[in-house]
Amino acid sequence: MKIAQVIDHLIQYERGEIEVKKFGSQKEAGKLIKLDHDTDRDKILYGQSHLDDQCTGIVTTCWPSVEVIRKTHLYGANLIICHEAMFWNHGDHTTWLKENHNETFAEKKRLLDQYKIVVRRDHDHLHSGIPASESPDGWADGIFYGYAQELGWTKYMQNFSGIPLYFDFPAGTTARNIAQHLIAKLHLNGCRIEGDLDTPVRKAIIPLHNLGDANEIINLINQEKIDCVLTMEMIDFTLAEYIRDSNMLGLNKAIVQIGHFNTEEAGMHYMQKWLPEAIKNTEIPVNFIQSGDMYHFIAES
Repeated sequence: MKIAQVIDHLIQYERGEIEVKKFGSQKEAGKLIKLDHDTDRDKILYGQSHLDDQCTGIVTTCWPSVEVIRKTHLYGANLIICHEAMFWNHGDHTTWLKENHNETFAEKKRLLDQYKIVVRRDHDHLHSGIPASESPDGWADGIFYGYAQELGWTKYMQNFSGIPLYFDFPAGTTARNIAQHLIAKLHLNGCRIEGDLDTPVRKAIIPLHNLGDANEIINLINQEKIDCVLTMEMIDFTLAEYIRDSNMLGLNKAIVQIGHFNTEEAGMHYMQKWLPEAIKNTEIPVNFIQSGDMYHFIAES
């Protein structure tokens, strides 16, 4: 099977429609948008000239780091399906890197050329949905459903269509318990917690990206009486301040944060399980390579 055919089958397997989220224009909320084969995000990031090559193996990962590229070659694979951009900017534009003779870009590109690897980003299509029997409409966000599957949390999920993603945890769960579970199951170096480590957690949420303005998220936490926020990003001057003040007032709030890639990579690990069915080929080897925890932690002794 050619690499181009693998990609076409994957896109056909995914739902290919996204709903305009609650945050943003309320007039547009609930509207479905049909995705094209390629989007601003979902496209060939590298290796366009090798799409007609026979696929020798597939690697799924969150971010195609240099180490992931090297390991892909060692596996004998020539297709990487990643979730995030490869060249450090939204849209994966490279003109600015070429014009400035960026040496990291040149070396990473040299590796890809040497190994004849195709890199395809699967972002919007994957979030749009994969088949899931537990979901009321038969679809679930491929990243966050995979996240819940990898953690054994599908029984706690309250929705399947993506973020904001809600979990109802059993009595006795704490922020510390959740952090320890994340570290162990996702093979991480550590975790950051805002608030009391032993904050009781019944209602938790993964919100939209926390990139600064947290007004909508704070309102949602207050209205829904959320105990714990499982953030991908931690911004000190808005949401983190709110959670800290709430905790100091005894209002039972905590943040458990492991990072953006560490959160979403679980979905790419889960992709390894269903990808052979999606591409209608069980002979092509499919492997997951963890991009690896980006963070190291030095704690005061």
